[in-house]
Amino acid sequence: MKIYLAGPLFTTAECLFNGKLAELLRNFGHEVFLPQESEQRSVTAHEIFESDVAGIDWSEVVVANMDGLDPDSGTCWECGYAYGKKPVILFRTDIREEGAPFGPFNLMIHQAAGGCLDCKRLSVAEIAAMIDERLANIMISKS
Repeated sequence: MKIYLAGPLFTTAECLFNGKLAELLRNFGHEVFLPQESEQRSVTAHEIFESDVAGIDWSEVVVANMDGLDPDSGTCWECGYAYGKKPVILFRTDIREEGAPFGPFNLMIHQAAGGCLDCKRLSVAEIAAMIDERLANIMISKS
């Protein structure tokens, strides 16, 4: 599938995680648009915005990292832009969470996606495998 991989990309750790996850998803045979790869060529805010919107439009699914006490606002916007157009798969590795009944973070985001993969204390390879499994279920339901 064509994946738009959304998530924070502001620290070395975030960029390394995103890069490794994209690599593993590509190894499963998926095409991945990773914003941090294309944004290195963009020099203005408008170019970054246009590139990311084009990446979401190109994709068949948005896979989004929801880590943090309040997930990254840009990532949340990308999920909202994709809502109703294509599936959105959320995942979370962060061990901090809100209690029931509202979910691990803002209910508008996780309800729009229909849930969130719980990836606490998993390796990047295990996270990629969980995402790949969810993508396989989407492909089956489309056929």
